[in-house]
Amino acid sequence: MTQAGPDDSTAPVWARHDAFPKAPDGWGWVDHKNCHHPCPSPETLISAIRDDRDARVILAWTPDHEHMILPEEVEGAAEAVLASRKRIAAGDLIESYDKLRWYGFLFGGMILYILYQGWSRAPSIASPAERFGFSMHAVCKSVSVGITLLMFLIFAFIPWYQARKRLHDFKLWTAGDIAAAVPVLRFETWLDTQKAPVTRFLLVLVGLVGLAQLLPGDSLQAAGLVKQAYFRGEWWRLFTAPLLHGNLIHFLMNAAALLYLGKRLEVFARWPHLPLVFLFSACVGGEASARFVAAPSIGASGGLMGWLGFLLVFESLHGRLVPRRARRRLLAGVVLTGIIGLVGYRFIDNAAHAGGLLAGMLYAAIVFPKSASPLRPRSTMTDRVAGIAALGGLVLAAVFAVSRIVGA
Repeated sequence: MTQAGPDDSTAPVWARHDAFPKAPDGWGWVDHKNCHHPCPSPETLISAIRDDRDARVILAWTPDHEHMILPEEVEGAAEAVLASRKRIAAGDLIESYDKLRWYGFLFGGMILYILYQGWSRAPSIASPAERFGFSMHAVCKSVSVGITLLMFLIFAFIPWYQARKRLHDFKLWTAGDIAAAVPVLRFETWLDTQKAPVTRFLLVLVGLVGLAQLLPGDSLQAAGLVKQAYFRGEWWRLFTAPLLHGNLIHFLMNAAALLYLGKRLEVFARWPHLPLVFLFSACVGGEASARFVAAPSIGASGGLMGWLGFLLVFESLHGRLVPRRARRRLLAGVVLTGIIGLVGYRFIDNAAHAGGLLAGMLYAAIVFPKSASPLRPRSTMTDRVAGIAALGGLVLAAVFAVSRIVGA
């Protein structure tokens, strides 16, 4: 069995030899449901890795390692891993082509429908050129077209681009490229196995408010950030609006971001800062929205953008905690959010996004000093008391939001 290396004490937790569970005897692999699949020989294990078609082989074990390792770390499995990854990427690309086609039809059909409506509503004395201009103006102003375009970008174009890029990269990869990718893969795999109870609690809280929104009544007017009401003194709307969502797609997108960003923050910066950053960023984002956007607003995006901004600064200040390539994905998230905000500027609250992002960055810069340590910072008693208070505030906001919605 391989024992702890001499540099384990100077490595981040995900890079240590004991980052994953202890290995059973012999050879084998573990799937995403944590089911163990023993193998009679190393050749059988490598064959299982090569034949993996659905990315089921998450971890592996061999007699040479005391703890489980990634498939990419199994000796002699580089070619098998590469063959499997190419096959999976090719399958993802084919699947993304289908989504690209169907969402493309949906987007094109929506444009044709709005063009037809614009043409039919144009003045009867208008020339064909004027009617076409009237129709194009209707397309550019249509919220339905904007929402369809966002759906096309998020659910079709971006997955297609990512699958195409992955397949292109894998075709150029060698065994050395696989070894270079191991730190990021270990980080993501280890993070995926960690528990984040406070993150899940916040998701449940937002979900319960979302269920209340299914009741009859106008939840936006009841507990959303209605600017006129806020300026009349209903300050509590800053706290209730982030727990509401406009529709199921809005909720699901924010829920996915909440689970990933929340777990990453909770695991590395510790749980007290999760509700603190969310509450602070959501309030700053709400205030920015109130100052720059006249329309009512709802959604957790301000708090989530605060988490994103916090992680960008926090992980830069603690450079040894997270692989550099993993940090770049956070920056890509900011860029992607900006692009989506530009495309959907008529119905996306960019002021709340920007305010929340800057608030989270400011929080991290003030609260956390720069550190060269690979160890995660410990939470103090003050952190825990403040975190409990912030959680309590979010619970009260959720209860109040539900009461307002029910009474609407």
